[in-house]
Amino acid sequence: MHKDLREYAGEYGIALSDGQIGQFARYETLLLQWNERMNLTAITDEQGIRIKHFLDSLLVASVVQLPQAAALLDVGTGAGFPGVPLKILRQDLSLTLMDSLRKRVAFLEELSRELDQDNQCVHARAEELGRQPQWREVFSIVTARAVSALPSLCEYCLPFVRVGGVFVALKGPSIDAEVRDAENAMKQLGARLEDVKSLDLPDGSKRTFVLIQKISQTPAKFPRRGVRITKYPL
Repeated sequence: MHKDLREYAGEYGIALSDGQIGQFARYETLLLQWNERMNLTAITDEQGIRIKHFLDSLLVASVVQLPQAAALLDVGTGAGFPGVPLKILRQDLSLTLMDSLRKRVAFLEELSRELDQDNQCVHARAEELGRQPQWREVFSIVTARAVSALPSLCEYCLPFVRVGGVFVALKGPSIDAEVRDAENAMKQLGARLEDVKSLDLPDGSKRTFVLIQKISQTPAKFPRRGVRITKYPL
């Protein structure tokens, strides 16, 4: 039986108000409208969007503590996941959305206006922005829901995390080998594995959250150029 987003979220201990449900409905409408003009998502059915995009994003709040007014950076955010749903849940968050495709950033800017969110939408590549002093180690929480392997994802994202902050990687079900492969990257980048948490989504799929804590400053030589990150992972 199909349920609405409020019911799905409630099963994971996440309470949504009428106003928040209205924002998600507006989000869904805009996502589908823009998706007709450009590729934002392959998931276009109502239940798929609610579970695989909205609920999946909200679950970050159930696996990691989001400090009050925390500065959150969503790297490679695409259509705004998980950052925008987390901001709907927690309006106090200071949200920065980063993506390398200008057209997606245009969508994020309109989405932010429509949802009355004061998000900073940035058109940039993570490996370039991460070398700029004003962006390094200033975020309490950094998220990424990306297909990159975890060693590479760590190098893209950890330079942005302040010491004491957390990088949350949203990954699929089979993660053990990836986590082992990323141990050296974490060490070199000034971080350590905090926890790995898996949750079953209502459609039967599994989401794994890899929580990585920043324990010391990332050396200035990281991140390297994008080609080297991919070709020669740490």
